Amino acid sequence: MTSERKKAVFLDCLRQFRTAAALFFLNSALLFVIFRLYGARLEPFWYAFAVTFFCMTFFFAVRLVREWKKAGERYRKRLNVLTEWNDLPAPESLTEADYADMLAVLGEKREELSAGIAAERKKTEDFYTAWVHQVKTPIAVMKLALGGDGEPDRHALQEELLRVERYTDMVLAYQRLGSSSNDLLVEEYALDELIREVIRKYASQFIYKKLKLEYEGCTARIVTDRKWFVCILEQLISNALKYTSSGSIAVTVREGVLSVADTGIGIAPEDLPRIFEKGYTGVNGRLNERSSGLGLYLCGEAARLLNIPIRTESEPGRGSRFSLDLRDKISSAAD
Repeated sequence: MTSERKKAVFLDCLRQFRTAAALFFLNSALLFVIFRLYGARLEPFWYAFAVTFFCMTFFFAVRLVREWKKAGERYRKRLNVLTEWNDLPAPESLTEADYADMLAVLGEKREELSAGIAAERKKTEDFYTAWVHQVKTPIAVMKLALGGDGEPDRHALQEELLRVERYTDMVLAYQRLGSSSNDLLVEEYALDELIREVIRKYASQFIYKKLKLEYEGCTARIVTDRKWFVCILEQLISNALKYTSSGSIAVTVREGVLSVADTGIGIAPEDLPRIFEKGYTGVNGRLNERSSGLGLYLCGEAARLLNIPIRTESEPGRGSRFSLDLRDKISSAAD
């Protein structure tokens, strides 16, 4: 322990003893006056004064040594307080016990936060690792097509480029979800316009996979955030395209509920409760080997952000239906 810290401890002990010292000298002065007034001999007074002063000085010295040791221990604990917050010296007063309880609460909270941050960092690292492997697939396909001797299939290249763009949008949306502000801009939009915007984006994939699109249009207007609502629709239609090899995909709006239904491979019953969990791919995702479990997670989080309930129905081998309950968002009559 440094000399400056020892000096600080010494001064602190003096402050703690000042009341006792003041009472001692005040009492001694009163006794001295009484002895003089009664004309008593002063030798007993000086003897008692000297003994009491010696005892008080002795106890002060003992207290000072103890405080130096405790201060040294506290200093060592302070250097490792982040790991030794639960191994502090035993409190010797109610005040110290209260402060120890406060430190214990703070220490436990810090450990909880640290564990949560570490878990979130691990999940994020896992997702970005999965995303990198996912995005490398279309890049490899494009490199193979461009490196061949013949003329590359332009349509196939466009499809792979669209996949890369979709994966990039997923990562950007994932980053926005984790930011302190999601930049919500809630306005009124024509629902038909938002749906057709997403359909146009994936029109080439419908053609490429020879899938029938069923959509009749609607007249509803909704109050929402355009960016996140389009993100939800893109994920639902993208998922439908990914897991549907033949048949059709239907987009309908009835009584304030928007549904995206496909005739794809469907979802196993045991997977349905977990499809919106981060990183959960389910049986189909593991078989597909292209799924990172990020798409539906983003869809679920965006829906939660916009307060839009999602209902899922599926039957393996016959397809799935995802329904968005927009009744609270509708601002005018719907189909």
